[in-house]
Amino acid sequence: MSGLVRGLAIGFAAGAAGTTALNAVSYLDMVARARPTSSTPEESVKRLAAATGISIPGDEEHRENRVAGLGPLLGISTGILVGAALGTARALGWTPRTSVGVLATAGAALMTSNLPMTALKVTDPRRWSVTDWISDLVPHLAYGTVAYLLVASATRPPQR
Repeated sequence: MSGLVRGLAIGFAAGAAGTTALNAVSYLDMVARARPTSSTPEESVKRLAAATGISIPGDEEHRENRVAGLGPLLGISTGILVGAALGTARALGWTPRTSVGVLATAGAALMTSNLPMTALKVTDPRRWSVTDWISDLVPHLAYGTVAYLLVASATRPPQR
């Protein structure tokens, strides 16, 4: 397997693991603060469908059920794609210090999820409270930590 394909495969797995960490931290926050689930994934799906002219099939109930499934899938695919980019960058020689790698990976995940939602007017980070920012940053840091450490450990040259 070529180094690039191997890096991509490792990145896919790291993105899935990072997404699991992000979701776990988000769910723990919901438990700790008794906060409701976010509606932004579903709203993103609806606005993305409208912006692209794609119709979500079914009557109202079936459409809502599909949107409820598509929202989390949108987040999962984002996490896996960021992981794939990370694995590819690593295969191409990007080997920063761990702290830089974790922060860059977390930042990439944060931007990849929030920029489209901002462009679609689902959210406006300029209006977020400190608590809102913490609720978004901490799960993305969990993503960055897990994804980067997995890619770094899986692509480390063998020790002699």
